[in-house]
Amino acid sequence: MIHSYSSEDKILLAVDCIIFGFDDEELKILLIKRDFEPEKGKWSLMGGFLKKHENLDHAANRILHHLTGLNNVYLEQLYNFSKVDRDPVERTLSVSYFALINITEHDTELTENYSAKWFSLSEAPSLIFDHTKMVKRAISRLRYRASNGPVGFELLPEKFTMRQLQKLYEAILGEKLDKRNFINKINSFDILVKLEEKDMSSSRKGSFLYKFDQEKYKRKADDGFSFKL
Repeated sequence: MIHSYSSEDKILLAVDCIIFGFDDEELKILLIKRDFEPEKGKWSLMGGFLKKHENLDHAANRILHHLTGLNNVYLEQLYNFSKVDRDPVERTLSVSYFALINITEHDTELTENYSAKWFSLSEAPSLIFDHTKMVKRAISRLRYRASNGPVGFELLPEKFTMRQLQKLYEAILGEKLDKRNFINKINSFDILVKLEEKDMSSSRKGSFLYKFDQEKYKRKADDGFSFKL
């Protein structure tokens, strides 16, 4: 006997994107004001609904581009949220994604053309529905990754100082790190390329710039090397 789908419940599937950025000092989150009811005018993550012809990854990229103009951004599926009453209008499941981007590369376009706004995590406003729970879970995932290996290089410029890297890790982990221990540990990973160039804005002597050696990192990760700080 062929089972008919017609008697089954139809449920909406939303996709919500959590966008993290870093400004050399703080970890920030990108939010927009919702322009339709319910909760019109309140702060929200970037979200939309899955279309019939899409898979989830395609939907996440489409929604992110539509709301921010961003393309080719690293997106990672995070978790699904299925509380029955999470959306007051319709029974809606949400699959959340998080992304890491460099603020300085995209800030003007995002704020001028798409009315998006960066907030530090400590000063972020209340969000609609269960979006705050999504953010907390994304932060937990990011901290877990950072505590076990190099993460967040998408948040830095292509060339960065050791101070910028340490500040990034402190922002993600939410704690101060000893400078000497951090530098020694990072150097022991042997995944950075030290450049001859210097950033002269930090001091008269300047600070050497580094690049992330992705090929070397991938080889070490494939070999099971531990990156725990």
